[in-house]
Amino acid sequence: METYYNPQDLGKFGEIGKDAPELAKKFFDYYGSVFAEGELSEREKALIALAVAHTVQCPYCIDAYTRGCLEKGASLGEMTEALHVVTAIRGGASLVHGVQMRKIAEQLSL
Repeated sequence: METYYNPQDLGKFGEIGKDAPELAKKFFDYYGSVFAEGELSEREKALIALAVAHTVQCPYCIDAYTRGCLEKGASLGEMTEALHVVTAIRGGASLVHGVQMRKIAEQLSL
């Protein structure tokens, strides 16, 4: 079955700068700096990125950060827990918007 998503495209990410090399360089320099060891370890940053990848539902990012997490020494248990954290936040964000729904419904029901 063909899909819009092609895993081989992930390896072509660097080509995004063909027509705007100066902007691509700035992005990739920034990206490299963000993921370098700092207050957070590279492993911790990879786990955060994996969770965010699931939040934005980017299959390329999920692939890349699954690999990155494993390369940085994260366990499948840690990766799964990060996924549950993002799921709790996303679910909570949806539920808290229920306050807005209730407020409008109550105003309209008067």
